Amino acid sequence: MVFNLILSPMMKKLNIYIANQIFIGFLLVAFSLMSILWLTQSLRFIEIITNKGLPLSLFIKMTSCLMPRLFAILSPISLFVAVLFVYNRMLTDRELIVIKSAGISPWQTAKPALFIGILATLLAVYINNFATPYAEKKFRDYEWQIKNDVSHLMFRAGEFTTLANNLTVFITSHGKDGAVEGIMINDERNPKKKMTVSAESGVIVYTDKGPRIMLINGIRQEINTENSQFSSLSFDRYSVDFGSSQSKKRKHDSVRSKTLKELLFASKDKNLTPTEARRYIVEGNRRLINPFYNLLFALIACTGLLIGNFNRRGQTKIIFISILAMIIIEANDLILGNMATKHLYFLSLYYANFLLPLFACLYAILFYNPSWFTRLKKMGANV
Repeated sequence: MVFNLILSPMMKKLNIYIANQIFIGFLLVAFSLMSILWLTQSLRFIEIITNKGLPLSLFIKMTSCLMPRLFAILSPISLFVAVLFVYNRMLTDRELIVIKSAGISPWQTAKPALFIGILATLLAVYINNFATPYAEKKFRDYEWQIKNDVSHLMFRAGEFTTLANNLTVFITSHGKDGAVEGIMINDERNPKKKMTVSAESGVIVYTDKGPRIMLINGIRQEINTENSQFSSLSFDRYSVDFGSSQSKKRKHDSVRSKTLKELLFASKDKNLTPTEARRYIVEGNRRLINPFYNLLFALIACTGLLIGNFNRRGQTKIIFISILAMIIIEANDLILGNMATKHLYFLSLYYANFLLPLFACLYAILFYNPSWFTRLKKMGANV
């Protein structure tokens, strides 16, 4: 009884110590991996910045929309690395040996990893089902804006912009909702007639045939190249078509921008083909199970180190087996997910890929018996 009273405060301090080490390692690894992937993903937007004059703020917003999806992918791997590093360091420093000698079970020692794994799982559930769909929709909006907002991206204020169809446009300043000030247009699309139009103001409007500019209070000057006849016309309203095939209609939302309910009940949507419906259903199940890989990988990382025998030469074999198990589970997740898009009955194997390793790790930690390794060594020696 007295031993339990002494052990309880010690266990709380020990659990807090291990949990803090894992949490800090998790943040460092996750931040490092996300920074690398953020840089690689943002490279494809550099051309937009330099060629189309994309504002830096819009660039930051677009690349930030990629972060929730990247975190959901990298968090299980980051937690696996952090847990494996912390427990291996504790074993190398003989801290785990002292803990075992004090009569503390592997289950008690694994609780900090389980606690951080549960926290990471809850965070990943929120990111997968709320943050990622919202960020994906915002990303699609920004992408549409880049392709269709002619007034701010195609025409830069104070510069002559020449389009591919021999149309040169100069705009002094931009206003709200596509409004522009101080406009001059040189139109040479018709080789027989060259036209120059200037106006005090205008507005960009969108039609089924593409964007056009509505000019207000200006002058149109035209010269006929065949007979050198010149004409001038003052106007209150005049429109110039850009001849673009782009439309203001937005594309349908991607799979990642759908809600969990829309994905799981995609078979009831008559607008989807059977292949698309299966893909939506698989994505919905992936959102349900993938967050729990944080918990599974935390268990895999610590199980071998906690129940294995100490080796003065290092725990290379145990670490290698843990990493190999993690890679196999990740590979099966991708393979079975792709197979389930063709036949939904593969979803049972998709769930088994997560549940079987989880139960195996829990059983090994809860019912740890040192005689297992003694028997394995004898079996190896007999062989």
